[in-house]
Amino acid sequence: MKRTRATKEESNLEKENKDYLLFKGCLIPSSLPYMEVAARRALEILEIKITETDNFSCCPDPIGIKAISELTWLSMGARNLCIAQEIGKDILTLCNGCYETLKETSHALSEDSELLEKVNKILLPLNRKYEGNTIVKHIAEVLYLDIGTNQITNMIKKPLYGLKVAAFYGCHLVRPSDVMNFDDPEEPKSLDELIVALGADSLPRMRKMFCCGAPLLGVNMDLSLNIAKENLDNIKTSGVDCIVTLCPFCQTQFDRNQKVVERRFNKEYNLPVFYYPELLCLALGVDPYQLGFDLHIVKVDQVLNKIK
Repeated sequence: MKRTRATKEESNLEKENKDYLLFKGCLIPSSLPYMEVAARRALEILEIKITETDNFSCCPDPIGIKAISELTWLSMGARNLCIAQEIGKDILTLCNGCYETLKETSHALSEDSELLEKVNKILLPLNRKYEGNTIVKHIAEVLYLDIGTNQITNMIKKPLYGLKVAAFYGCHLVRPSDVMNFDDPEEPKSLDELIVALGADSLPRMRKMFCCGAPLLGVNMDLSLNIAKENLDNIKTSGVDCIVTLCPFCQTQFDRNQKVVERRFNKEYNLPVFYYPELLCLALGVDPYQLGFDLHIVKVDQVLNKIK
């Protein structure tokens, strides 16, 4: 794997620290609770401890708020980072958008002392001051680097042999690459290797790192659905059984909006969509009835039957 980012060997130094402050974000607990259920169950089985707080706000969203006022965006992100700083734990996010916002905020404020001073003036009425030292990790980063694919494979109880998967990374997991510093932004391998660790096959396809189109839903619905269609066409052509995501926006676009795309373009895809921790839970032996699969719009029965 071509990497100039943090390596598995470097991350081994952190393996003893498996206690994170959970950042659930907005979309998952409000609209996609099954993603939270799977993440919690997988973290529990893998003995990754999580601490929780009710004090977090929206990350905020790395597209809308940032486009209106970057200083407001950074200040809201810094407030969340302050909470983790006060508790004394690294943040673990379940969402690509939250990951990008919080990690870019941490990076920007650690690199620019004048910007940090501006943000702290905004935080002063809240009796908070950010010191610029909070570490932010995505659940995929924790699984891939801190736990490792070998350890995951060793814990598998029901390998997903024969399952063909399309890995959908999402944009914010790896970009901007000099800030995220996790995986190659053009040819990432982490999610593919996490899928293979479960016994499944991760298949190649055209335009693998193309955006899902979800950020455009509230701005240009036609363009958003056209982008989703191109992705679904490429994924269907690759011959996979399902799509695996790491992001609630990607999950929404391909699960909830798949039927919309089918009606709009007179196509049929029938591609179940899983958040990676859901497949991980299945391979770890969790009962499918505990994972809320009935909340998926595209039914997952064909995949569950295949991996029995």
